[in-house]
Amino acid sequence: MRVLTIDLEEWFHLLDYDATRTEAEWGKFEVRIYENTERLLRILEDTGSRATFFVIGWIAKTYPDLVRRIAEQYPIGTHTENHQLIWQQTPEQFRADVRNSIRRLEDITGQRVDTFRAPGFSIRPTEAWAFEVLEEEGIVVDSSIFPAHASHGGWPGFPSDRPVLVQGDGFSIKEFPMSLAHFAGRPFVFAGGGYFRLFPYPLLRRWTREHDDYSICYIHPRDLDPGQPMVPGLSLPRKFKSYYGLSGAEKKLRRYLAEFPSLDLRSAEQAIDWSQATVIQP
Repeated sequence: MRVLTIDLEEWFHLLDYDATRTEAEWGKFEVRIYENTERLLRILEDTGSRATFFVIGWIAKTYPDLVRRIAEQYPIGTHTENHQLIWQQTPEQFRADVRNSIRRLEDITGQRVDTFRAPGFSIRPTEAWAFEVLEEEGIVVDSSIFPAHASHGGWPGFPSDRPVLVQGDGFSIKEFPMSLAHFAGRPFVFAGGGYFRLFPYPLLRRWTREHDDYSICYIHPRDLDPGQPMVPGLSLPRKFKSYYGLSGAEKKLRRYLAEFPSLDLRSAEQAIDWSQATVIQP
């Protein structure tokens, strides 16, 4: 089972960075979401692949025509309304953000929206309360767990990188965590974003083959855009993370999907016998 997800963001939607933090700054930057999304849609069509698009509510509000077009072909999930890290919000703020994003996306697409991904994989052990909020707001499937260290979140020690049920007092969420490879005994995510751009293709192929039962890849439109401007004021490490490997990423993704055709999360969820799934109680 190979799953592909696309976090539908603009090229400037960098997390935890003051110059691009909120909607007040976003209108200052060049619009590249149309051409970058068209590139992704062509790749999906050419490779016969499916994907779930996790859409920021602000993207849907600003470019509803683009989101409607995507929704004609692919399932839509929410990536929150305003693309803020969960651990920077109270449960009440998070609930309002998720609720607003679901309503907006459902109004624009006509689809039921019951799938979620946190910006920056920012559900950590200390934010396990988010699962209860998600279920109460109608979310059935989550794909927010990064079972290793991450720049903006991560859950090192999460006991699985395969689909599991996350259950607590009164809630149950179907979780599709990121896939892990190991080097020198240390786990790391390999198929998504900057990691996908960083690793040579033979390693991506090897690690994906090692996950024959399940692997998941996540891509942002900006990951395939070598012409995007440089966000001003980034540190050297941040520049490397955001811009390394852009020139070869489209070719790499085409090759990857040609070799490993993908499912969207809805199809993957339906293919699993959840009565036999491992249960995690955070």
